[in-house]
Amino acid sequence: MKKLALLFAGLSLFVATGCNNDDDTPAEAPLVGVWQPLKEVITTIETGEQPISDLITYTDCQKQSRWRFNTEVVGKRTEWNDTATPGQCAISSDRNFNYTYDKGEKTIQIKYQGTVEPSNGKVITLNETTLNLSIREETSDPTVYKTRTYTFKRIPQ
Repeated sequence: MKKLALLFAGLSLFVATGCNNDDDTPAEAPLVGVWQPLKEVITTIETGEQPISDLITYTDCQKQSRWRFNTEVVGKRTEWNDTATPGQCAISSDRNFNYTYDKGEKTIQIKYQGTVEPSNGKVITLNETTLNLSIREETSDPTVYKTRTYTFKRIPQ
């Protein structure tokens, strides 16, 4: 009887400690939220040539811009820019968009209202504070590829 009790206790201990379901991979933060653009990098690749990248650091006015991913499919992009009067900022565009985001592939497709072709992109980084979003731009030359990679900071709502 003691052997049976020891066997049962050993099996119970094995079952209790043998399985570990802890997942050390943090869950991806949601895309839904308000994002402030900080900078962008435009990369141009011409077939057979070295890529050329240009860093665009945003002004304080441009940093007032916001990309709002309101739900799982709808958003709004508000762009602010400098005006002719020094120290003054104004909204330069305010556009609604629909989007689809594939979390597994990290691909995003954004379609602005009034446009035929969607913008196709890739989410490079997405966490609680940072979004790096790379959008491919179509060019008139099929041998030239251009992408814009935006760096955003999440804004509390």
